[in-house]
Amino acid sequence: MATKRDFYEILGVPKNASEEEIKKAYRKLAMKHHPDRNQGDAAKDAEAKFKEAKEAYEMLSDASKRAAYDQYGHAGVDPNMRGGAAGPGAEGFGGFAEAFGDIFGDIFGGQRGGQRGGKQVYRGNDLSYAMEVSLEEAALGKDAQIRIPTWDPCDTCHGSGAKPGTQAKTCTTCNGQGAVQMRQGFFSVQQTCPHCRGSGKIIPEPCTSCLGQGKIKKQKTLEVKIPAGIDDGMRIRSAGNGEPGTNGGPPGDLYIEIRLRKHDVFERDGDDLHCAVPISFSTAALGGEIEVPTLGGKAAIDVPEGTQTGKQFRLRGKGIKGVRSSYPGDLYCHITVETPVKLSEHQRKLLKELEDSLRKGGAKHSPDGKGWFDKARDFFS
Repeated sequence: MATKRDFYEILGVPKNASEEEIKKAYRKLAMKHHPDRNQGDAAKDAEAKFKEAKEAYEMLSDASKRAAYDQYGHAGVDPNMRGGAAGPGAEGFGGFAEAFGDIFGDIFGGQRGGQRGGKQVYRGNDLSYAMEVSLEEAALGKDAQIRIPTWDPCDTCHGSGAKPGTQAKTCTTCNGQGAVQMRQGFFSVQQTCPHCRGSGKIIPEPCTSCLGQGKIKKQKTLEVKIPAGIDDGMRIRSAGNGEPGTNGGPPGDLYIEIRLRKHDVFERDGDDLHCAVPISFSTAALGGEIEVPTLGGKAAIDVPEGTQTGKQFRLRGKGIKGVRSSYPGDLYCHITVETPVKLSEHQRKLLKELEDSLRKGGAKHSPDGKGWFDKARDFFS
């Protein structure tokens, strides 16, 4: 059996070296001999030196172990009592985080044996799709087709992500587990391996078609049923049509967000509809029946004599039946009295005669106007 080298000699520090000097020496050696930084023929020798430096640091960074080593040498240190040393099979965990884990007080901490829970499986991200629909489509519902992104296995590498003729290798940072342990004091948190991003594999020569992803982004047509009564801002969930998961995880969902197109006649307010209905000056004054539009056709309104702008008529049940409603809303028709324009001389003369006649009749012909002028006079006085 070969004689073990002196720990101080391995780190290249004197026996009276401070704790900080030991840390710096270990860091330098870890950077130099880390397996990820040494490939080919030099890899085996580098790995041996890396493990040797790690063992030396673990002994000398612990005050009690260092004292026992200084007094009795290697015989004073029991290998089976190495606090924080890796368990069986953990030597191969020589990732970048482990090289600095002990240096920074277990911040990166222990990719230690017994902490492996298999590759990290992640659910795919959800996708969002904005769909614009008309008011009529929202009220009645419709079947629609949309084009969304999808992922298919790469035909070149058949989903492996590796260039044909090559294959992926086990990640040395997490030893193929896809996760590493983060330690802070007494707490230990598992996180995705930063080297392989949770896959547990490293692809030295990625496939040129899919760039190592093992999948190709394409488009697919999806049938979507828009329920009757849907409103602006509502979402439809299409389960499993989001992005694919990682390492065999379930796919995300697709959320179709409804955008209601502006209507030429109606304005929606929940289940109710509103529309402005212009009427002529004579109809407002004399009254009469007018036709108004609804989503189901036409409806008649009996306009009383003397109707003013702003008068509101309510047509029950002529609105929209919402997706969560048991009965439809109402249609509100807001009257606007149109002022005649581009009058002929004869029309002007007739209106002038009417105006003179109305003035002679007094305030009974314009009760709102009289009240307003009275309030204005009181205000200025």
